Amino acid sequence: MWGIIATWRMALEGVTSASGILKDHGDAGDAVVQAVKEVEDFPFYKSVGYGGLPNEEMEVELDAGYMNGNTLSIGAVGAIKDFANPVLIARKLSHEPVNNFLVGDGAEKYAHKNGFERKNMLTERAKIHYHNRLKEMETEIKPYSGHDTVGMICLDQQKKMTAATSTSGLFMKRAGRVGDSPVSGSGFYVDSEIGGASATGLGEDVMKGCVSYEIVRMMKEGMHPQEACEKAVSEVNDLLVRKRGKAGDMSLIAMNNKGEWGCATNIEGFSFVVATSSLKPTVYLVEHENGHCIFKVASQQWMDEYMRSRTAPLEKK
Repeated sequence: MWGIIATWRMALEGVTSASGILKDHGDAGDAVVQAVKEVEDFPFYKSVGYGGLPNEEMEVELDAGYMNGNTLSIGAVGAIKDFANPVLIARKLSHEPVNNFLVGDGAEKYAHKNGFERKNMLTERAKIHYHNRLKEMETEIKPYSGHDTVGMICLDQQKKMTAATSTSGLFMKRAGRVGDSPVSGSGFYVDSEIGGASATGLGEDVMKGCVSYEIVRMMKEGMHPQEACEKAVSEVNDLLVRKRGKAGDMSLIAMNNKGEWGCATNIEGFSFVVATSSLKPTVYLVEHENGHCIFKVASQQWMDEYMRSRTAPLEKK
């Protein structure tokens, strides 16, 4: 048995590549990093890696996390600039005995010292998005948008599990802001003896519930990943609404060490990708029905529109 689950349609090509690795008895670490790297490298996905949307100072700051479920080793970077694949740096950090979470200048010095690829991550397309947002804000104040983290959980045939995340964070965020994505227990968590979970959404609210860890804890108690996802998302959403009057976007995916999987969200329009030894890479759309999340396979029309909208030419306002 092998499997991989990932947030958002943007992970499809990466998950497909990872599936080939897993079919050939490859390592879950290699598979999950390859899958995330493909998302980071695609310039039209504006919330991850190259082409990611910048902060309020028009600088691209990236966050990423990696976890080995066999050893519970963690590596993470926050607010790192000018390096191509933060997920690779996070994985390298997971091999260090200490200093596993580096941010800003410290993360960049580590990456440079260890020979990772330097790259200007701000694309011309992202600059247009930035300038258009400034124009919009002249007439109306808009909330932050664009926080579609790619998060993945992977299981290989040797029963090793891994987790990985990568994001450029909130569009127009303050310089130095770090969300939940690289934070163990919030953006991701995995234990090969149990399973793993990963989050996407408003990091400030995901961190209030340590939702990924909660899902793994519930799976340890015997819950199916779907039940654990729904319970965790519902409880944190309701808690925030009760205490603060509202809850931000929150979408979680999970897979246990049997390859069973689940997903829950408090928003409309969420998509995710799954591939297992018995399921080809498939994009699902999430709908709400009677208090539960139900999944429908994305139609070809939806898939075509997804790519059309993300690759359509942009005009500066």
